[in-house]
Amino acid sequence: MTEEEKKDAQVSELSYDFSSRIIRLYKYLNEGKLSMADRDIINALGRLLFRSATSINANMNETQHPQSDSDFLSKASIALKESRESETWLSLLKDNGSLEPRAAESLMNDCARINKILIMITAKVAKIRKRLSGGKE
Repeated sequence: MTEEEKKDAQVSELSYDFSSRIIRLYKYLNEGKLSMADRDIINALGRLLFRSATSINANMNETQHPQSDSDFLSKASIALKESRESETWLSLLKDNGSLEPRAAESLMNDCARINKILIMITAKVAKIRKRLSGGKE
């Protein structure tokens, strides 16, 4: 997905694209010839990043047909937590020399874009729910 396409994309499209990029990154990280210690670190961090990044998209898919407003808010909140966690793993990979700064910046920008949208969505839904319940939450 190009930067121009990302500007108009839905969060579900952004999270799918981000997940796809992380899958390709995971494959790339595991192709290199590394020492056993480096391989163990990259493998551990890579698996954590793989899990959290793909979970963003899985939870956004769940929001497409929620059982209730609470279910929608829960899945969107989980997606936000997973996105923030993905930022942590990307930072660790970058700061420890396992991920080139340019690639890390691009992935972190995508993650930040997803975070921003999810923060707006969860805040708006929580505010609506609070208003509808008469402030009893």
